Amino acid sequence: MNWLKKIFGKHSPAERDYEQSNAYDLIGGDKVIKAIAHEFYQQMQQRPETQSLLSIHKAPIAQSEQKLYEFLSGWLGGPQLYSKKYGHPALRARHMPFAIDESMRDQWLICMQAAVDKCIKKPEHRQAIIQAISTLADHMRNQ
Repeated sequence: MNWLKKIFGKHSPAERDYEQSNAYDLIGGDKVIKAIAHEFYQQMQQRPETQSLLSIHKAPIAQSEQKLYEFLSGWLGGPQLYSKKYGHPALRARHMPFAIDESMRDQWLICMQAAVDKCIKKPEHRQAIIQAISTLADHMRNQ
């Protein structure tokens, strides 16, 4: 969460001060987070170059979309929906059963970039979030 403090100059979710803005608030809160998660999976389903990424999503897409929304909510400084429901995200461990190489990472980032570009208005906010999420996506590689 250091990127939240560095880019947006505010508290981490555990320290959230509801009197101050954070990334979650600055980009539009719950409505925008839901839109990003929805658009992400729309992109994955529509793009020919992301079909191998889509193929590893065995759970109903709606369930995956909900989990992404819950994760992004907390990751961006809003309500810790994912943690409350499933515990610590432990993303790398949860994704270890899947072969995530550079191609899968890049497919994921294509969808996320498109979703962020569509749903977040301010270019500086889009850039900060994509920069942080790119680092996270790269950390998920296990191949």
